[in-house]
Amino acid sequence: MDTFYISHGSPTLSIDDSIPAGQFLRSWKQNGFPSKPSSILVISGHWETSVPTVNSVSGPLNTIYDFYGFPKAMYQIKYPAPGSPDLASRVKTLLTNSGRFPKVAVDTTRGLDHGAWVPLMFMYPEADIPVCQLSVQTNRDGSYHFDLGRALAPLRDEGVLIMGSGAATHNLRMLRYGAADGAADPWALEFDTWLKEALVGGRYEDVNRYEEKAPHAKKAHPWPDHFYPLHVAMGAAGKESKAKLIHHSWQAATLSYASYQFSTADAN
Repeated sequence: MDTFYISHGSPTLSIDDSIPAGQFLRSWKQNGFPSKPSSILVISGHWETSVPTVNSVSGPLNTIYDFYGFPKAMYQIKYPAPGSPDLASRVKTLLTNSGRFPKVAVDTTRGLDHGAWVPLMFMYPEADIPVCQLSVQTNRDGSYHFDLGRALAPLRDEGVLIMGSGAATHNLRMLRYGAADGAADPWALEFDTWLKEALVGGRYEDVNRYEEKAPHAKKAHPWPDHFYPLHVAMGAAGKESKAKLIHHSWQAATLSYASYQFSTADAN
């Protein structure tokens, strides 16, 4: 099972059919991506905790509306995928046994935030695949999250789809709504291009150290919450994996929807 990093961008993706990233996700299965994984592990930029935390919920997961001031229709969307206590337990075991993450927490009430359900509602609209979420730790760095992914690599052989969900660039204060379709501000384009070249070129260590290696790193990601899911997906695929850009589009001149597939190799 390959791993993926999906830029979910704005929550309006859920209702705006004109956004190219939504059109890409709607054609997920038709494009040959995994059609029926045994379960899905989502690392979302919208769940930050001090230690790695998984949600372990039996039955349908609640749909969390973790955004404000958007159209009413968005608060009526439901994505009642089943939770996966078995996957949550497996994730906790893998992380703990790795020796690098001695403390892993379990949340028995949390549902799916929009970093999970917005892309999944297009990718797997039937909502019949068990889903588990894993949090990010914004007090740590990219290498830490890469190692988090490395510990989870065995899930690939168990039919689990590992998906990081965030945004390739994420500076909400710099959005320019009304910008021409496909337009990108120079700083955002420069960071986005650097990221593509680093990933496709296999320079994963540079991506782990993006704050010192990438141009405009702090401007592209003032806070790393939406970037660390990429490091987990990258780490889970292994150092010898091949990265491929599978979608690219812009919104508001600074929000990149660049999404990547990591064709897996031996991660050990």
